[in-house]
Formats: sequence, C-alpha cells, structure tokens
Amino acid sequence: MAQFKQISTFVEVVARGSLSAAARAEGIAPAVIGRRLDALEQRLGVKLLQRTTRKLALTDEGAAFLEDCQRILADLESAEAAAAERSARATGHLLISAPAGFGRRHVAPLIPSFVAEHRDVTVTLNLNDRVVDLIGEGVDVAIRIATLEDSNLVSVKLADNHRVVVGAPAYFQRHGVPRTLDDLTRHNCLAISSAGSQRGWTFRDGSKNVTLRVTGKMSCNDGAVLHDWVLAGKGLGWRSIWEVGADIEAGRLVTVLDDYTAPGNDDIYAVFAQRRHLPLRIRAFVDFLRRTYAAPGYWPKS
Repeated sequence: MAQFKQISTFVEVVARGSLSAAARAEGIAPAVIGRRLDALEQRLGVKLLQRTTRKLALTDEGAAFLEDCQRILADLESAEAAAAERSARATGHLLISAPAGFGRRHVAPLIPSFVAEHRDVTVTLNLNDRVVDLIGEGVDVAIRIATLEDSNLVSVKLADNHRVVVGAPAYFQRHGVPRTLDDLTRHNCLAISSAGSQRGWTFRDGSKNVTLRVTGKMSCNDGAVLHDWVLAGKGLGWRSIWEVGADIEAGRLVTVLDDYTAPGNDDIYAVFAQRRHLPLRIRAFVDFLRRTYAAPGYWPKS
C-alpha cells in the first residue's frame, strides 16, 4: 500500500505542478507529500524530480518512470471500472453474425432465452456463410467455425466441432458399410465444394491425421443441401455432430468409421474486435453461449 501511495503521489505532484497543490487536493500537509517522494526516490535509487521552492522539473529517469506510472494507474482504473460494470445490468443493442446452418440450429433458438435473461438488451441476428468484417460492418460478436489465424481479433472457444461420417440406413442396405478408409473409394461421398474444388475429409489413421480427397457423383457448396442428400440416402457425408446429432439419435442416420474419427481443427468460436472495455452485453452473450453449450446433454451423442 505504501508503495502504491508513493507512486500515485508522484503522478499527482507532476500533474498539479507542486507539492503544495497536491497536498491541498488530498487535504494533508505538504511535508507528508515530500516524505513520500523522498521515500520513493530512495527506494528506486534514482532522482525523479528536481525540486526548488518555486518549481519542479522531471529528470530523464523521472520522465520515463512517470509514463510507466500513468499507464499502471490507467490500467488499474480500467480494471476497477470493468469489475463495477460486471455487477451492472447489460443494456444496448447486440448485432450478432453466425453461419447460416449453425445459427439456425444453435444460435437462433437461444436468443429468446438470452433476451428474457437480459431484458434491457435487444438483438439482431444475421445468418450468412461469409466471413464478415466485424469492424467495418459494426458486428459486435461473430460465431465462427474455423481455425482462427487473425491475431487482430479476440476469440473465445465455445465448443468442440466433432465431425463424423454418416449415411442413411437405406444407403447402407444398398451399398454396404465401409470398414476402412480404403473402402471409401467404393462409396458415393458427398463433399462440400468451393471454387470448383472439394474439401477433404480428415481422419485419424494410427498416430497421424490424414486428409482424403473423396469422390462422389455430387458435391455442393451448401452444407444444408449435403445434409438433405445424405438423409435421402444418396451417399455418405462428413458432417458436424451439431448438424446430424439429432438425426443419429433418431435413427435417421448412422455413423461409420468411428475408429478413425479425428479431433477437429475447426472448432466453434465467438469472435469480437476488442477485449478492453468490452460492453457487458457482449460478455453476457458469450458467457451465455458457453454456459449453454457446456450443459450436460446439450450436444447429441454420436
């Protein structure tokens, strides 16, 4: 406490221009201010201020130390303000962006509960599959399923993105069940496509991950279409459990090659533009999603 008081006194003296002015602001004798400065300089082993009866002047060491002290005090003030804000009520408008398929299933259904919990917050949810410009488009928080590489953004992991190979029972009755990765070459694999190329399917083969360029008669850049094709028994899909979990539990789809399932790289994140002075409504929403997704039984089992 004494060290902090010495630092804050040093900053106050420089800001007010004299020991007497700093003393008056605190309601104490100038001699007390002087003793604090003396103790600070003695502890540091450097001269911070050149003091005369008429004026004060910072030494080079004092000027450098002042900059550090001002930053420390500003950070402390920000921390106190953030702590106080957490106990306050979330207010204002929240603009959220999410991928269309995931957003329909796992963001949109949760918004009513979030708004009921935070009655002074209004929400706009935009669903699209492009990567939005958070700052340029004024988005408060974006949900992304990706391997994040942009260090300019702040991300919070919300959940794992577990992928499985699935097919309809009718498909397996006609074409059999693949038992190894090599068997996929004999099956109609329905892959996501983008810019004319197919995305590979990633598996764990022994001690390493392998990505296979599967083949099939149909591909599409829309995951919902692939989902419908798989449900209709047209082929196999490599889909996220958040999308097909309910179909698996209901028996509409069956998983195969479970022994080759690899941990996913493209997990589910909340992304926003800043961490400091983050509005309470954003923190509240991100915490709400994390809490909901972590609840036992939220994600259907594969």
